[in-house]
Amino acid sequence: MSGRAQLMWDEAVTGYDFGQGHPMDPVRLELTRKLVGAFGLDRELEIVAAKPAGESTLRLVHREDYIDAVKAASADPAGADGSYGLGTPDDPAFAGMHEVSALIAGQSVGAAEAVWRGDADHAVNFAGGLHHAMPGGASGFCIYNDASLAIARLLELGAERVAYVDVDVHHGDGVQAAFWEDPRVLTISLHEHPRTLFPQTGWPQETGAGAGEGAAVNVALPAGTGDAGWVRAFHAVVPELVAGFRPQVIVSQHGADTHFEDPLAHLAVSLDAQRSVQMACHELAHAYADGKWVALGGGGYAVVDVVPRSWTHLVGIAAGKPVAPEAMIPEGWRQDVFARTRQSGPWRMTDGLWPVGYGDWEAGYDPADRVDQAVLATRRAVFPLRGLLP
Repeated sequence: MSGRAQLMWDEAVTGYDFGQGHPMDPVRLELTRKLVGAFGLDRELEIVAAKPAGESTLRLVHREDYIDAVKAASADPAGADGSYGLGTPDDPAFAGMHEVSALIAGQSVGAAEAVWRGDADHAVNFAGGLHHAMPGGASGFCIYNDASLAIARLLELGAERVAYVDVDVHHGDGVQAAFWEDPRVLTISLHEHPRTLFPQTGWPQETGAGAGEGAAVNVALPAGTGDAGWVRAFHAVVPELVAGFRPQVIVSQHGADTHFEDPLAHLAVSLDAQRSVQMACHELAHAYADGKWVALGGGGYAVVDVVPRSWTHLVGIAAGKPVAPEAMIPEGWRQDVFARTRQSGPWRMTDGLWPVGYGDWEAGYDPADRVDQAVLATRRAVFPLRGLLP
């Protein structure tokens, strides 16, 4: 079920640093890369450092005036133009911001190119998944929208159907906005309900417009949703839509902030459920997209205990060498964690909840259950637009 895989990595991506005290601590990238190495996954895939996204690539999604504003803020952070969302508490300006943001975007674009051209079956950029950036502005810790840029590059190369699956706790609003009227891109986002979480979008009634009507799908889950409900919702919506769309490539975003330890959100999902959905995305790529899979990171602010483990599982799955949930974490990595953060790292690659059980949607649903209500709202809003029974 797996073939050649690439891990997109340039150490310079850790320069994506909004400063001390900001939740988006680049140590999460550094520790993930070290844990990937500690499990020997380096030997199972090709490590590739792609070039930064150039201006013509950035313009596939972003407006020229916004790119110019990012460059100006990068050169003079104190003069950042707040009308573009730059220099805000969420997106503080910092020296070199344009360069490192373009580098992260370049890794996702390079991943898409490698998969489309057949240089790799799967490619992972866990530094990517910056899904909130809009065509004309920064938002939610995101400067350039690497996920949208990867998809836009696939379309430029000739792809006619790309499925984007986003399981970050926050709505994938920037990617949805970029392809709102484009029937070639099916965007599916599972996220905490907009009533209780940024960016307050991602209602089930948001289904696209024009030729893209029915190509945007949103599953808005109630705060407190745990493993069984989260995985049930995924399987009640995503596989049927992907099967009907038959994408040529699947691009998935795996923000780790659905976890019950994440400080910025309110779902109650375990590392084991995250691993289960990562495996499901891999299986969907093989079932419907000839194995072509681009996997990205995203949010995740439990930067020691959760993010490195979650994304190491993702890399292992893509490499065809999944890390067993019960695997003990190498002591050398735990020593690195303490030396770097003065925190104690986790001992095992599980939260102790593997395998994750969930009720199959086809076996019936409970109209009084809040998760089932969310699933029903999505199916009723978008499935008929795609010729499917709600």
